[in-house]
Amino acid sequence: MHLTAPALAAAAEEPTGVFTIAGVPFWVVYAAAFGIVLVRAQATYWAGRGVARGTARGRVADALARPGAAAVIERVNRWGPPAVTLSFFTVGVQTLVNLAAGYLRMPFGRYLAALLAGCAVWAGIWTTIGTAAVNAAIAVGLRHPVTLVAVGLGAVALVSWAVYRLTRRSAADQTVAPATEDAS
Repeated sequence: MHLTAPALAAAAEEPTGVFTIAGVPFWVVYAAAFGIVLVRAQATYWAGRGVARGTARGRVADALARPGAAAVIERVNRWGPPAVTLSFFTVGVQTLVNLAAGYLRMPFGRYLAALLAGCAVWAGIWTTIGTAAVNAAIAVGLRHPVTLVAVGLGAVALVSWAVYRLTRRSAADQTVAPATEDAS
């Protein structure tokens, strides 16, 4: 569905509520968001399972068969479901957690229970805060497009600065001080 600027303006002015997108009711947006994240997270989990199957032999399999690694995998299988659910409060981390859950072969029943709770949380966040942000951006963009561009550029600059600082700090942490000789 492609909306033109006049249609967006009309949709922005309709008294349909802040938690709608172009007049679509909240529950439809929530159900769509829930379905999208459920499919995406499941695909990531099963991709992890596929990678695990593909690396079932070799160095990775040998490393995972060691007692220390087996203990970690057992802990992930026991305590990983809360991590799966909590990962949906983040951006980016959830993909890694779902992939790791699949790769480490978290039992599917535990994973699914945690996944459904996480999907419910994620859909709730994005259909309230997310739609409010989209609607606000549309309203600002229609009334003050220069302001929207300035805010967007400011956000890009802030993220770029943060990434620069983090990578610079990480590089500084990895430098090794020269060894001093022991004067014995």
